[in-house]
Amino acid sequence: MDAVRVNGIRKSFVTLERMGLIRRRRAIITALSDLSFRIRWGEAYGLLGPNGAGKSTAVKILSTLLLPDAGSAEVNGFDVVRQAKEVRKSIGLVLYPDKGFYARLSGFENLVYFGRLYGLSKKDAEHRALELLKRLDLIDAANRSFEEYSLGIRVRLSIARALIHDPPIIYLDEPTIGLDPLSSRSVRNLLIELKRSGKAILLTSHNLWEVEEICDLIGIINKGRIIMEGKPSDIKSKLGLKYVVEVDIDTPSGSKLIRIETKEPVAELRRLLSTGDKVLGVTVKEPTLEEAFMAAVKDERAG
Repeated sequence: MDAVRVNGIRKSFVTLERMGLIRRRRAIITALSDLSFRIRWGEAYGLLGPNGAGKSTAVKILSTLLLPDAGSAEVNGFDVVRQAKEVRKSIGLVLYPDKGFYARLSGFENLVYFGRLYGLSKKDAEHRALELLKRLDLIDAANRSFEEYSLGIRVRLSIARALIHDPPIIYLDEPTIGLDPLSSRSVRNLLIELKRSGKAILLTSHNLWEVEEICDLIGIINKGRIIMEGKPSDIKSKLGLKYVVEVDIDTPSGSKLIRIETKEPVAELRRLLSTGDKVLGVTVKEPTLEEAFMAAVKDERAG
């Protein structure tokens, strides 16, 4: 059984479109159009796409916060519409890092409160809260009120809240927004540990390097549907992106840098190294996930 299975989800919203100064007309916005993907246990799945592509709408449907217009989705074996209560017990959600907390309670008190809502005993909730505060480097802020926290602390506390009941499936919508580099690294390490323990993770992020480090599979979403899916390396290969091979060689007049763009870096390296020249250094630069993302969206728009 997959941790998450999404089959042909569709979702549209009705809005009013302004026409001139006073007049408005009814318009339908399609947020999701035949969205399908799955997440296996012990896997992190990255959902990437431009603003308005449908990422947050997908997360909200899988969290039971929105109802789909068509299609189906199962989370931990439970249908998101017919078994919403069981779905909520199975997930941890990071959606709005500064929402839903009690401003005058401390971070520790907030976590204990949410642990109790999930059915933990007072003792277990306190133990779990302290464990997460330590893991996310929040011990120094544990007893300060939430309203005093910076955005970075609030983001980390929202991750702790999502994990308070030790859910098997975790959704994170832009989890490291507002974090400094050290805190971001701590969060990435935590997510990698969680997936290694068997948990399933759905991650959306504009930090493509972060997604590449964490995620096993990536789905690029545009106009409400997946336009490309696979491992980061497979997506780069499908799009025919080029590697940059740099070889620094020793010549009678001094060192000379040879720089070549190629789809076959191994073959190109062998050719360069077989010339008999003395090699001072070799660098191979892999195409980035950002390049793959831009190429995939550009191809979709062109099509």
